[in-house]
Amino acid sequence: MAEFLKRGRSAVLRAEDAAKVRATVEGILQDIEWRGDEAVRELSIRFDGWDRTDFRLTNAEIQACMSELSARNIADITFAQAQVRNFAEKQRATMLDLEVETLPGVVLGHRHIPVNSVGCYVPGGKYPLLASAHMSVITAKVAGVGRVVTCAPPFHGKPAPAIVAAQYLAGADEIYCLGGVQAIGAMALGTQSIAPVNMLVGPGNAFVAEAKRQLFGRVGIDLFAGPTETLVIADDSVDGEICATDLLGQAEHGPNSPAILLTNSRALAAATLGEIERLLQVLPTAEIARKAWEDYGEVIICDSSEEMLREADRIASEHVQVMTADPDYFLANMTNYGALFLGPRTNVAFGDKVIGTNHTLPTLGAARYTGGLWVGKFLKTCTYQRVLTDEASTLIGEYCSRLCMLEGFVGHAEQANVRVRRYGGRNVAYAVAAE
Repeated sequence: MAEFLKRGRSAVLRAEDAAKVRATVEGILQDIEWRGDEAVRELSIRFDGWDRTDFRLTNAEIQACMSELSARNIADITFAQAQVRNFAEKQRATMLDLEVETLPGVVLGHRHIPVNSVGCYVPGGKYPLLASAHMSVITAKVAGVGRVVTCAPPFHGKPAPAIVAAQYLAGADEIYCLGGVQAIGAMALGTQSIAPVNMLVGPGNAFVAEAKRQLFGRVGIDLFAGPTETLVIADDSVDGEICATDLLGQAEHGPNSPAILLTNSRALAAATLGEIERLLQVLPTAEIARKAWEDYGEVIICDSSEEMLREADRIASEHVQVMTADPDYFLANMTNYGALFLGPRTNVAFGDKVIGTNHTLPTLGAARYTGGLWVGKFLKTCTYQRVLTDEASTLIGEYCSRLCMLEGFVGHAEQANVRVRRYGGRNVAYAVAAE
């Protein structure tokens, strides 16, 4: 039976935090809907200390940001974007349109149609997370989205040059220096200066995630997202240093980022706890990482790989780092995760920044029912049908009429009956339905 050496903050306290966030976001979104640009500007001043009459960056401002980066910076961004684009293109190639004759004269099919417009949020308040631009903008463009809008908050009182460069190089059509709920609300609801989009994507803090949740239905979203989560599944084939490094490497995202060690080795658990304390003495981001570890960190000891698998599927973490003697066991059998990182040679940071898979992934247990952002999220799979012959229309019509009458839908039945009469030579009104 799984044993907790360390537990995180209680579910009750987490629920209280979420309730406060919900109420705050609801009021902000209502204000944006009512007052548009005026509300957005006031919110930007209030939360980011950032005031502009027009938050869209001009081409001159974009080029100025580009000029602040070194040739190596640009080359590194370009390399990362090439990996993301390549994998997205390979994914898109698997999504084929379909047309098939299912019965003589009956043709069914589907088409993958891109969403018309997408708003991409690129977090950047604490850290300039330029990788989120690659993940959202490039993937949307590979899918064929015609209008891609990006919003990122100011960083140290101005547009973050690296984020702006990443947005520009990824192919964003409109780039705004605007953060938080005000950015999400402006893109989804529209204002006097910002045309609304059909879909919102991208990670963010608790307030951004809640804004997307509340707007879902009015616009599409990629997924319900919360704070970054990481789960390390490890046995005695690795050591405490690498486990601690992978846990704290994600805990630095924010003070409410869960980091969990799942192991069948009590010795590894103890060694990892010791390494975490050592690393927290030297890690520059230790203030945030320590708070996350104290409130949301967990260590769970299991009896076997099978029990670790059950616990991992229960947790359904966003990132799952598997460092065991047989990582393929988890690849073959695990069902609830955002992304797997198999073996000690890879890690979550590779996926976050450069390797090519998308880093916008499900959190808060959503991995039980959805995967992460990928090219297919921007595509609507829309079906069509065509009936080519009188005989086929009559055959389907007779079945349809009887099934409609079984449900009591007489009008539906008559839609079928009129085809039976017209194409099958049956001249009695409601003939099929009456049988």
